[in-house]
Amino acid sequence: MGRWWPPTSAAAATAEPRSVQLLLLVVALVAASFYAGTVFRSPSAPALLLPPSASRSPDPSRTPGAPKFTNRVSLSYRTKPISVPDYGVDVCPLKYNEYIPCHDASYISQLKKLDRSRHEDLESICPPQEKRLFCLVPPPNDYKIPIRWPTSRDYVWRSNVNHSRLAEVKGGQNWVHEKGKLWWFPGGGTHFKHGASEYIERLGNMTTNSTGDLRSAGVVQVLDVGCGVASFSAYLLPLDIHTMSFAPKDGHENQIQFALERGIGAMISVLATKQLPYPENAFEMVHCSRCRVDWHENDGILLKEVDRLLRPNGYFVYSAPPAYRKDKDFPVIWEKLMNITTSMCWKLIAKHVQTAIWIKPEDQSCRQKNADTKLLNICDSYDNSSPSWKIPLMNCVRLNKDQSNMQKLPSRPDRLSFYSRSLEMIGVTPEKFAKNNKFWRDQVSMYWSFLGVEKTSIRNVMDMNANIGGFAVALSNDPVWIMNVVPHTMINTLPVIYDRGLIGSYHDWCEPFSTYPRTYDLLHAFHIFSHYQSRKEDCSMEDIMLEMDRIIRPEGFIIIRDENAILSGINDLAPRFLWDVTTHMLENEESKPEKVLICRKKFWSIV
Repeated sequence: MGRWWPPTSAAAATAEPRSVQLLLLVVALVAASFYAGTVFRSPSAPALLLPPSASRSPDPSRTPGAPKFTNRVSLSYRTKPISVPDYGVDVCPLKYNEYIPCHDASYISQLKKLDRSRHEDLESICPPQEKRLFCLVPPPNDYKIPIRWPTSRDYVWRSNVNHSRLAEVKGGQNWVHEKGKLWWFPGGGTHFKHGASEYIERLGNMTTNSTGDLRSAGVVQVLDVGCGVASFSAYLLPLDIHTMSFAPKDGHENQIQFALERGIGAMISVLATKQLPYPENAFEMVHCSRCRVDWHENDGILLKEVDRLLRPNGYFVYSAPPAYRKDKDFPVIWEKLMNITTSMCWKLIAKHVQTAIWIKPEDQSCRQKNADTKLLNICDSYDNSSPSWKIPLMNCVRLNKDQSNMQKLPSRPDRLSFYSRSLEMIGVTPEKFAKNNKFWRDQVSMYWSFLGVEKTSIRNVMDMNANIGGFAVALSNDPVWIMNVVPHTMINTLPVIYDRGLIGSYHDWCEPFSTYPRTYDLLHAFHIFSHYQSRKEDCSMEDIMLEMDRIIRPEGFIIIRDENAILSGINDLAPRFLWDVTTHMLENEESKPEKVLICRKKFWSIV
């Protein structure tokens, strides 16, 4: 059995070697401000990222009478019914510090009926309840509170993602390099090893005939397929272009963990046998830079999923050997790609250096003509109000038969407050929309006062029940990015969120989210628990709290609003999850008093 110690306060730690400080000061101008608010630790005690005013305190592991946690270290599985002992939720052994329940290779490798030729084994596959761990995921040895944004774009602590494979196999492509106690991200990629900025500028020239950039080309939201460490997304931010980046948990181990540690929006996912958990007509660009997707296989079914996700006049960017190499099988693959894209009426608008770009048509007449001549399958009538959650891929394209429903959206930031047709379709009037925006501006202002931390200490935020995105919009001027999650059993508001220039995903909170442990600084849980009350047998309060604990970082915050009985239960359980809780009062949308729980995950370690 291990022992548990709370860490010292941030200022208790001794400084890291001066070489690390000098490195940051030399290579990043913003590092000076980071060091003003960050305190390092010695290898013997965890570090906290606290305001400079934090008082010094001794290392509790060396202090007689220091408080100990009573939670025991034990490999515990979910039971039915769930019973949380008085001493607290068990703590998983240290080797499970990167446990992702629905991407557990040891479990998935035992499954025999998966189509591995189509990478079904890389999709989210959740084990049955009795095979799911029910214990707190520990941080790795020498875990440090992540470096603050924007310095984190270029540097993260090596001890937090202590995997060297990407640095070894992608070193020449400038994905990531080791720099002492840090990982350094120069901004390179497989097809932009000289930097994402130059590559993005080139794409802007290709999409505008050298008259503008990607923003003037109308790009607001991008889907980056096989994103690597998400440098493409990071360098799009100066253009106010927001990216949903994803990659599988495969041989390029921990690429999504790197991305999230850097403070860049990303999630684990793969194009395989099911639709991606995003709405149709969501992105102005889908990007693949050596993304290792066989677009030409299976009658182009994966390209037809891209077609579903692209808005009319949206771009598909393809940077890969078939676009420029004439050896091996690449010419054959290119010919297949051209046949598939031509049948879908995509137009090849540019082919330069190592990149090809197609545009999806707005006019439907070409598609209808190709369907009449059997070159293309048109999807049967479908309900576009249903969320794309665990739906098999369809070998067909959708026709926008009613062109009047296709609305031209403004550019960011006007999109954030624009009353879109998708709002009207779910019954939100302009008056309700304006009231909702004001409500969340007021709530977020109060949240910051409750949290009592510098805004730069929070970067990765998840709204677990995003509704129409009011919470995210209220944070749009703060140095954060927000993963807007819409539970698939609620009204389908994710199209509204994308029409507002935000990013997000469908999900079922009876399952773990496809992300690494310790990847969010703040979770916002607005009436999530009450929504799942009817599924207590397979989706209890404890299940959801355990998943929250897994994905929140040490010293991270969880804001919970729900029915009073639920809040009382969470308040009772929180100490067993090693959460500190404070209760506050706010007015709800009906101007009635409502309790708000602010939970903060303690920073503990196994010693």
